[in-house]
Amino acid sequence: MLLRTSTALLRTLREDPADAEVPSHRLLVRAGYVRRAAPGGYTWLPLGRLVLDRVSEIVRREMTAIGDQEVHFPALLPAEPYRTSGRWTEYGDDIFTLVDRRGAEHLLAPTHEEMAALLVKDLLSSYRDFPVTFFQVQTKFRDEARPRAGLLRGREFLMKDAYSFDLDEAGLAESYDRHRGAYRRVFDRLGLDYTVVHAMAGAMGGSASEEFLAVTPVGEDSFVGCTACDYAANTEAVTTRAPAAVDPEAQPAAEVHDTPRTPTIASLVELANARRLAGRDDWTAADTLKNVVLSVRRPGAEAAELLVVGLPGDREVDLRRVDAALAPATVTVFEDWAAHPGLVRGYIGPQILTGLGVRYLVDPRVVAGTAWLTGANEPGRHATNVVCGRDFTPDGTIEAAEVRPGDPCPACAEGGLTMRRGIEVGHIFQLGRRYTDAFAVDVLGAQGKPVRPTMGCYGIGVSRVVAAIAEQHHDERGLVWPAAVAPCDVHLVAVGKGPQLDAALDLGARLADAGLRVLVDDRVNVSAGVKFTDAELIGIPRVVVVGRRLADGYVELRGRATGERAELPFDGLVERLATEVRAVRDRV
Repeated sequence: MLLRTSTALLRTLREDPADAEVPSHRLLVRAGYVRRAAPGGYTWLPLGRLVLDRVSEIVRREMTAIGDQEVHFPALLPAEPYRTSGRWTEYGDDIFTLVDRRGAEHLLAPTHEEMAALLVKDLLSSYRDFPVTFFQVQTKFRDEARPRAGLLRGREFLMKDAYSFDLDEAGLAESYDRHRGAYRRVFDRLGLDYTVVHAMAGAMGGSASEEFLAVTPVGEDSFVGCTACDYAANTEAVTTRAPAAVDPEAQPAAEVHDTPRTPTIASLVELANARRLAGRDDWTAADTLKNVVLSVRRPGAEAAELLVVGLPGDREVDLRRVDAALAPATVTVFEDWAAHPGLVRGYIGPQILTGLGVRYLVDPRVVAGTAWLTGANEPGRHATNVVCGRDFTPDGTIEAAEVRPGDPCPACAEGGLTMRRGIEVGHIFQLGRRYTDAFAVDVLGAQGKPVRPTMGCYGIGVSRVVAAIAEQHHDERGLVWPAAVAPCDVHLVAVGKGPQLDAALDLGARLADAGLRVLVDDRVNVSAGVKFTDAELIGIPRVVVVGRRLADGYVELRGRATGERAELPFDGLVERLATEVRAVRDRV
């Protein structure tokens, strides 16, 4: 393959796009890989399409290597299967919906679990047909409220999704492990620095779930690791070690105190120590019980319901963790205080919530027998020694508190948690029978009785992977593509209009004949400095400069990643570069 800069759809920019928020967005547009077509939608230009196709090919090869078969579902889908599964309402405003001329409702697919289950129901009828796994590389759609960060958070994106069907849980576990291993090979080949973390299933449903996060400071997901063991989890999925419960009746009686002008935890702690409430002058925020009021709207519900979350006062509520815990419901901060006069803002305590009919969930640290300084449900008053299991009984627990560096590891007793950020590039799920139950997918078992298959699904954000690679592989001058995904193997830069240009074009043609992908900068009215700047911006691994030394039989080879330069004889260059490229292809 040979591309010439003079004729290719390739325009580089000197300035960053005004809406660029992250390096990948800035560089992919500036280097001529993509162009914004609409909010959350991008046109892939030739260089960008080459990278996207190389990523897709690596994904396809690893999927077929484990026995997956490729299919292709439509992107425009009928509403009925999604109503049957419940996800038409669960997705809410996150999906694009439309009505055709006959009045039938449709959606643009965000994912295809329903269609996969229906395909198996249509085609397979016996236990002899299982296990079966198939995948597709297909455009997906999501009505993002605020598309941002270029390819990282768009409304239209390319995704690889695979679906496994097994007759029992042991088979599902094997399929899950097989895909987990394939994903590791995919991301290793792509040159990504990634971490596999425990995750929440969210709207997908199911039990076991893991994310593959490309590590980068601009990632939307935060995740933790342990300093002493191999535990890693998305912060949404981190669990809290609960202290041992004690006898609630062994605690002193609750006592109400006047605490004027203390609507915040900090002001409450300061007053409690100054006045020695309950005979103490060592109160901290961790001794207080903060009660945060939230509005929870379940899919399809006309009205939101109240939820109060109780947690130690030294912690803030992390709404992303609450969203994950209550999915598919949506959660917002409560605002309509006038409609609920029984809730005294700044002085809420759990003692009366059951009587008000308000659901009350607490942090796992709030266990039976723990005593707290908390609101007394009167303006300017708090209570000490309010004891869980005696003075109030929660409706359950919820992982809602922010996770902080240094928190105890939930998997071992020795380590503390560290925190980093990452981009979700892959997610795998053990779905179980949610979708086969919804569509009554039954097959004849070995004993002559119906068996309901169990399901797994496995996604890779192919277009997002391109952006993630760009985030990890760039410098101050531009992109630095790994050889496995670079749009071209060699970038030839002709410095001069005469023999240098002719030699560069001839060399490019011979390299292309040898099976290499080649970009030739053959522009004649552009300075050498601009050509070199563009070469660094575009980021192809090998840059060959055909310049003044050509008269002596030499060209210059520049390594984009290393910055190394070497003069090489023009004669034999095709064989040398072809050998290098083939060796890299064999490795990846």
